[in-house]
Amino acid sequence: MTQKTINPILKQTLELGPTVAFFLIYLWIKEDVFVIAGTEYTGFIVAALIFVPILLLAMGVLWWLTGKLSRMQVFTAFMVIFFGGLTAYFNDERFFKMKTSIVYGVMAGLLGIGLLRGQSYLQYVMEEFIPMQQEGWMIFTRRLCFGFAALAVANEVIWRTQSTETWVKLETFAFPIVLMMFIWVQIIGLQRYFIEEEGAAED
Repeated sequence: MTQKTINPILKQTLELGPTVAFFLIYLWIKEDVFVIAGTEYTGFIVAALIFVPILLLAMGVLWWLTGKLSRMQVFTAFMVIFFGGLTAYFNDERFFKMKTSIVYGVMAGLLGIGLLRGQSYLQYVMEEFIPMQQEGWMIFTRRLCFGFAALAVANEVIWRTQSTETWVKLETFAFPIVLMMFIWVQIIGLQRYFIEEEGAAED
């Protein structure tokens, strides 16, 4: 299937919708206890389990409409399924909460490995969208590596010390907003390393 372009609002809805759905479902059933096959599950765990098929459905629709899924989307889906399964099997919400730390930690680790090899793995992913000099990519990668590591540590501190409701709110809204703002600030600050297209330079 060839890659196709879709409405950006629809694309954002499919990418962010499952997380918002999880948040709303959690708020709806957070005080409830569900008995499934003789085992009691909290509203949080049930919301986490419902989140899995919603995410897979959204990803399936996105793939059908665009013909492509990013490696990060596939990796995130795998982590959600894996830790969602552990959460249900052990009836322990900690597994689902630590998923976020591991996702951010893996991203930081991959970028860090590239940096140790003198390479920017971020450049391989984003160079098509942001033409930039090698020095700029290395700076961007180094900063984002630390950013992912900071988010991983923050998630660990929050889920271990704060209430489940606080964690859900921060996971749904604060972490994505902080990450996007951090990335945009870096892009703006690194504009001096941008490479102008030849056509634009001639104009």
